[in-house]
Amino acid sequence: MIDEERGDMVLPQRRSNFMSRLKVGIMGGTFDPIHFGHLVIAEEAYISLNLSEVIFVPTGNPPHKNNKMITSAEDRYIMTCMAIVDNPHFKISKIEIERGGPSHTIDTLREMRHWYLPREVEFFFITGIDAVLQMPLWKEPYEIARVAHIVAASRPGYNVSQLESLPEEIKRAVIPLEIPLLAISSTEIRRRVAAGQSIRYFLPWTVEHFIYKRNLYSLEGR
Repeated sequence: MIDEERGDMVLPQRRSNFMSRLKVGIMGGTFDPIHFGHLVIAEEAYISLNLSEVIFVPTGNPPHKNNKMITSAEDRYIMTCMAIVDNPHFKISKIEIERGGPSHTIDTLREMRHWYLPREVEFFFITGIDAVLQMPLWKEPYEIARVAHIVAASRPGYNVSQLESLPEEIKRAVIPLEIPLLAISSTEIRRRVAAGQSIRYFLPWTVEHFIYKRNLYSLEGR
């Protein structure tokens, strides 16, 4: 492209950043439903770690919840879209929903690496410290630690010292992330809806309205 006034060659903006690696946050979760606690973690990771973007990945078929009733993947996807639509650096992917079968983090990370040129991207897998402590039980946990940084967000009832119990191969990849502690959980939101209690200010109002419109989490809806 030529600057007509100066006659100089002007490189596209993407070109100037080509040699620097993208720092992509990946926020996985069931999001049943998504709430302000999830959004605070994603935003804090984006700011603190200087990420390029955060991609929300609703779980398709979480293997650790085989015996629990879960809202349909499509409804959870729609709620996540509603919650992040006004944030330009939040994105969403249906990669696990469309893949089918059990949703394993390592499979998602491997597939997502093909979205980028080799050595162009650096992944930051964002989850709560409670989930990180369970990671040795996940599929190929050492491989997860090899292909991505593991961002362990603080959670009520947990502290950073507990991460010392992790195997060294995983612990080396962990980045503790202190966030404002919000005592909000998807489990509590589902319980409150079933009990007829208010969930206002627990989650974006658009998601709240969608829950009531679809009769999610009420005793009849479950």
